[in-house]
Amino acid sequence: MIGHVVYAHGSPCPTLVLDARRLPSTDTSLLDRLAVARKWLADVGAGHILKIALVEPSEHPLFDLDYRFVQALPQGPTAFDLRGSCGHSILASIAASAESGSLPRLSPGMRVRVMVRNNGDHIVCEIAEARRESALFDIHFVQPAPKPLSELLLTGAASTVVEVDGETIPVSLVSMGNPYAFVAASALGLSRTEDLFADDPRLFDRLVRIRRATALLLGWPADGAFPKVAVVMAAEGGRIAVRAVSVPTWHPTIALTGAACLAAAVRIEGTAPWVAARRAGVLDGAVDIVTSGGHSSVTATVRNGVDEPELTWITVRGKRTTTLGSFPIEPLASLQPKEITACLSFAR
Repeated sequence: MIGHVVYAHGSPCPTLVLDARRLPSTDTSLLDRLAVARKWLADVGAGHILKIALVEPSEHPLFDLDYRFVQALPQGPTAFDLRGSCGHSILASIAASAESGSLPRLSPGMRVRVMVRNNGDHIVCEIAEARRESALFDIHFVQPAPKPLSELLLTGAASTVVEVDGETIPVSLVSMGNPYAFVAASALGLSRTEDLFADDPRLFDRLVRIRRATALLLGWPADGAFPKVAVVMAAEGGRIAVRAVSVPTWHPTIALTGAACLAAAVRIEGTAPWVAARRAGVLDGAVDIVTSGGHSSVTATVRNGVDEPELTWITVRGKRTTTLGSFPIEPLASLQPKEITACLSFAR
């Protein structure tokens, strides 16, 4: 079986993209296969790849691709989390699908419609630029029907208190693209972006403990990857500064789903991102995000609903992918005819 490795810029690691049609349909058998593949990847020096995307042409007439994300966890080759999604891996899947022939060659103006099997999200990715081994995307998180903003709150409240090491910490639990626990920098004693972006292992450990506490509060596995956790504060120039934790270290920027979730949270009164946005002078849905690794631009569009504002779509602009290569994955060789594997491995 051929694996395609694509790096979405700003992601913690590349994504391994696999053809879902060649893999088992049941979770137990699927994860058994992926565990064997992870062991092999580690043996050949690719153990740092912790994002796996399973993709296939969609049978639904409104979508081009069906996509499922698998987060490999650092606890060991058999540890995975199937709960959430990954926007960077969606882009990797599109690039790999164009490379393998499941999609036409990417070209400017082309739109690819993706159904996220993990959570039912509808994603439309518009190609702004296409080269031989790289592409630039604008990503739209589209609501099938406008969603009341209150329905994005995992606990029904803009702020929820969790107890961490005997201390109570207010967090905003918001789910859009992925579930996130947003923490105000002030709640952690941080007042400067320099401190937020410092290489501070104590801050990292504290955020990991907050993430674990919120997972237990939601009834989710404490050692999983979700909910994600991020600290937010107002920054200079009308921006919002964000520091997020990924698997297993700091996120170098912010996840695509994190940017989308942040933009949605900015529109919900009382959340930590809403407070940070007001302090930064951001009064609408257009948010400039600054991280330790760069900047992002995201816009959340809402409309007036019957009882409350409703989310219609979110757009994240200017995300690039680079295709790193394709190669046969030896322990999965039996899942694809030998002659097809041989041809695909030399297709580039």
